Amino acid sequence: MPGTHVSPTRVDPDQARIGVRQAAAMWLVAWLAGNLLGSAVIAASGYSSASDAPVWVTMASAVSLWAPMLAGLWVLSDRFGRGRPADDFGLRFRVVDLVGVPIGVLAQLVVVRLVYWPLERGWPQTFSRSRVERNARDLYDQAHGGWLLGLVAIVVIGAPFVEELVYRGLLQGAVVRRINDAVAVVAVAAFFAFIHFRWVEFPGLFVFGLILGVCALRTGRLGMGIFAHMAFNATGLMLVARA
Repeated sequence: MPGTHVSPTRVDPDQARIGVRQAAAMWLVAWLAGNLLGSAVIAASGYSSASDAPVWVTMASAVSLWAPMLAGLWVLSDRFGRGRPADDFGLRFRVVDLVGVPIGVLAQLVVVRLVYWPLERGWPQTFSRSRVERNARDLYDQAHGGWLLGLVAIVVIGAPFVEELVYRGLLQGAVVRRINDAVAVVAVAAFFAFIHFRWVEFPGLFVFGLILGVCALRTGRLGMGIFAHMAFNATGLMLVARA
């Protein structure tokens, strides 16, 4: 019925819905377009890669990557969904979703460290803490003065918002409707970890992706996962800032 909020992970058969094929095709096209735009931004700035560039280039390339994703979500909602992206992808918040903040902090400080504890002891050169934290440290070292606020905006606000919309709202929702809950949570968590292309971070990102997937599945919305993701990233930045 018009105006009724429906969980993106629970859609009745007679309601319009976004399938796995549409979701996967949109993700692929948007990802390719975003990476091309991001590469163009980096090339135009005169730097060879984002890791060598100042934080403003990182910010611009991130926006270039996210813009096609957000546009693709809107198109999918308009053509195959209910025309209301917030409903189609579960972008809703409730006060209880603030529980995601301690979830994200504990995931960063406790869960991820437990995941890496046996790995670091078994393969100390591969899974040392310095290697696991290298990407976060490189990002932090790029920011100076007021640009630190820009880094926070990207890492703590922008990335969690866009990634939860795409990975839990779109992809997990589509797989849940096509297959089942467990497969959706595990498959999307693995894909979420894989697509960061930082193999040393895969175990931690995979486990955190499972946590985010369960948050979306149990609540039927993205609010708790977004808060958890924000807290997770913010805690990671604070850890490298203190080191």
